[in-house]
Amino acid sequence: MSPKKTTLKPARNVPASKKTPPEPGSLRGVANWKEAARWLRDRGIEDIECITPDLAGVPRGKMMPSSKFTSNTSLALPSAIYRHTISGEYPDETESFRYEPRDSDLKLMPDLSTLSVVPWETDPTAQVICDIVDSDGGEVPYTPRNVLKRIMSLYHERGWKPIVAPEIEFYLVAKNDDPDYPLHPPKGRSGRSILGGQGYSIAGINEFDELIDDVYHFSEKQGLEIDTLIHEEGPAQLEINLRHGNPIELADQVFLFKRTIREAALKHDIYATFMAKPMQGQPGSAMHIHQSVVNVETGKNIFSNPDGSASKEFFHFIGGMQKFVPSAMAMLAPYVNSYRRLQPDMSCPVNNAWGYDNRTTAFRVPVSDPQARRVENRLPSSDANPYLALAASLASGLLGIMKEIEPTAPTEDSANEGSIDLPRGLLEAVALLEDEPAFEEIFGKQFIGLYAGVKRGEFETFMQVISPWEREFLLLNV
Repeated sequence: MSPKKTTLKPARNVPASKKTPPEPGSLRGVANWKEAARWLRDRGIEDIECITPDLAGVPRGKMMPSSKFTSNTSLALPSAIYRHTISGEYPDETESFRYEPRDSDLKLMPDLSTLSVVPWETDPTAQVICDIVDSDGGEVPYTPRNVLKRIMSLYHERGWKPIVAPEIEFYLVAKNDDPDYPLHPPKGRSGRSILGGQGYSIAGINEFDELIDDVYHFSEKQGLEIDTLIHEEGPAQLEINLRHGNPIELADQVFLFKRTIREAALKHDIYATFMAKPMQGQPGSAMHIHQSVVNVETGKNIFSNPDGSASKEFFHFIGGMQKFVPSAMAMLAPYVNSYRRLQPDMSCPVNNAWGYDNRTTAFRVPVSDPQARRVENRLPSSDANPYLALAASLASGLLGIMKEIEPTAPTEDSANEGSIDLPRGLLEAVALLEDEPAFEEIFGKQFIGLYAGVKRGEFETFMQVISPWEREFLLLNV
């Protein structure tokens, strides 16, 4: 039976995610449905994509004519889209992983503050990010955007507001339609494939000038702000830094940036990949997260005392990161491939140490003035769902403040010379996630069970694939 038709309305945001109403003529977002109709009409928009992130951060949703979007209509998706693996398979039920018996509809509720054009489409097209509610209009607790909103509300209850700034690394690779064939860098404007060792190289960026121009152009059309862009250490590995702000808005931006960068790359007949470890022997791709917390009433950074010294909340936040982030790794490193990045001597921390301006630690405190005092989480990989990665990182710090957890002493030297302090694979990470009582309380039992079930399903799918290593060393030797 079709769901009852009802006028689309923006989903209710928790107070911590309130935004200043956009100007009617802005590139991104409108305040209400009347302005939405005018915004679409002024731009001659014919179609609109109503999208929402699934557990993997993949855009799911529906496309419709813009006239239908602003009329009396209803949009729904089956609840099963939050229960399938990245390969589209459905894991078997367990005690904690269950399917909705009727696979009932979930409703898409557009957040009009995210309305923007889709600049790579040939026909005038717009997009809007949607929240997910049930048939009665209640928030669905296991959807990624709502998981992050839940964490934001816990901060808001204390009169605080988190501020984040993600840094997203990715590779450009030559087109390849054979998954058995190793990836390799594309040719740049020089006609040669770029090599590694190009960290912060302007010449490395210039190899892909036209593609990068398209990234900036597409981003500007969507009202997305890039702070800086650099070439990283890997061959054709780039990093985009976003301006700091509200976690939900920044997760939305990462969600859209991934799509934007892939589309810009395809325009130039190459791929952009956010795999954590796309090429053997090369550095992995991270999504570093800079985090601070401000007092909503005063606007002051709670990590600093009035005299400029570090506050107890600052140290407890770090203590919480040290204690809880290892148990949250399934949300920060969500695939088997993610753990190929987490190796010693590969420009990636494999510890839960912290230090001042120390890039070998998981939690780095950059040099800054007191108002900008922050903690950088260097563990998340770029394949992570941005909503869940931000939720996991911010929740870990908040738990540290709530439980007044003291951190270890800061690490002065390299933190990667001892044992690995993190789970070494996906199954171990999932078990740690399930075994942490504080996470079940703060994220909800339903989300933990659903997410763990999907991750175990993905691992079982991976185990069905025979790798080249097995053929190379086991075929004739065992």
